[in-house]
Amino acid sequence: MLKMKYCEVFLFLQLMFMDVSTKEVTCEGEQLINVDIVVGHPGIISPYKPGHILVFRCTDVNLKMYGQRTIECLSNGKWDQSFPKCGDVTCPLNTTENNIKIKRFPDLEGPVKPGHNLTFSCNGQGLILKGQREITCQPNGEWSSPFPKCERKDIQTCAANLTGNMIIESEVSVIPGHTLKLSCNGQGLILKGQREITCQANGEWSSPFPKCEMRTACGPPPHQENADTEEMPKNEYSYGEKVKYMCYNKFTMEGYPYLTCAQGEWRGYFTCLSK
Repeated sequence: MLKMKYCEVFLFLQLMFMDVSTKEVTCEGEQLINVDIVVGHPGIISPYKPGHILVFRCTDVNLKMYGQRTIECLSNGKWDQSFPKCGDVTCPLNTTENNIKIKRFPDLEGPVKPGHNLTFSCNGQGLILKGQREITCQPNGEWSSPFPKCERKDIQTCAANLTGNMIIESEVSVIPGHTLKLSCNGQGLILKGQREITCQANGEWSSPFPKCEMRTACGPPPHQENADTEEMPKNEYSYGEKVKYMCYNKFTMEGYPYLTCAQGEWRGYFTCLSK
């Protein structure tokens, strides 16, 4: 009796195994949304067995396919790709930039359709736009150019290119829109270039960075109290030239009567004292 029960159990399990092993693997069809199956290998109707291939197209040439045009049934009964869908052609607003402004034309809301434009600008100081300022949604649902980005300007492009004999009379800053005021630090130096320069949005200075150069010539000799030059003064004197002074009547000179042009300035000392 026990032996017969074992035989029944074995027969039941064998039948179950045969049923599972003989069950045919197929891939399920899905609802088609604005999509037609144009080619099927070996056919376009189910059952779809492993190796079965389907090729799709949109029901209207003005629609765009979202998904793969060709899919294949795999041995596990799953498609290698999801069934595609067709819908209106739109371009994605695929930007996550927080510091960029987007202006849409002609529609301010809703999907972006072919022919619509986007115009970009940066939202904040010290930023520059990298890429196209304006892009257009094309008939294939792609943008005419990649989305631009707003990047902070590298401060080195507006670097304060100072030398040891130059000082800044305002706070040092190279952010676009800020201005530097410059002067020379030392006697006999002259500033060659603009005294004020501004860092522009493109990272360049409004004028070339100035330089401090040694002044070699001197202007007219300075006025001295109770004295005058012995000769008619000139407008410019070369390095090393001297000018002699004489005290007025009733005054006597104390010191050396000459001033000498040196490094762009007059050097020497004397005074005229009352007799």
